[in-house]
Amino acid sequence: RLANTSMKPAIFLDRDGVILEPVDYLHREEDMAIIAGMEREIASLNALGIPVIVITNQSAVARGILNEDALSELHGVMRDQFAQTGASLDAIYSCPHHPDVGEPPYRAACSCRKPAPGMILQAATDLEIDLANSAFIGDALTDIEAAHNAGVGTTVLVLTGHGKKEFARIGTQGPQPDMILADGPTAIQALIDIMKDK
Repeated sequence: RLANTSMKPAIFLDRDGVILEPVDYLHREEDMAIIAGMEREIASLNALGIPVIVITNQSAVARGILNEDALSELHGVMRDQFAQTGASLDAIYSCPHHPDVGEPPYRAACSCRKPAPGMILQAATDLEIDLANSAFIGDALTDIEAAHNAGVGTTVLVLTGHGKKEFARIGTQGPQPDMILADGPTAIQALIDIMKDK
């Protein structure tokens, strides 16, 4: 069987602490702030035709802090803020579940909540992504583990958001990121250099 030559590498990004300044259970538009430099670097990925895909756990839905419609509205605002600077997000996948909090159907052991790979695998199917040549940028070891579980080729832990606390947890056990970098813009620059060389 011939390989699917239409498949392309992508950059997967966690939302809170990578794209947005971290806010506990973000639910208000006025509390949303894009981390400095992300618009410019995402526009660089757009110019190269590299899909930019957001993969985010949003247990605020399970916790009753906001509903799925309100979450979609917040993501619409985020997309609009990027669009104002000429940058665009190709897709946003969010998991509203939590295994121990809230009520069904949101209180659930699901296949989408990171470190499960469900959202990444769904994105790969929907957008024909070559996971082995893709990269995931996250601020938590659950991001790195989810990427490993999905077969994403390169993982980056950034030190924004939860990253510094998570960095202290890296040991000989558990998921090991391929790179540890200061922040999302720095990570994107490094990954663009790697992807150009391939």
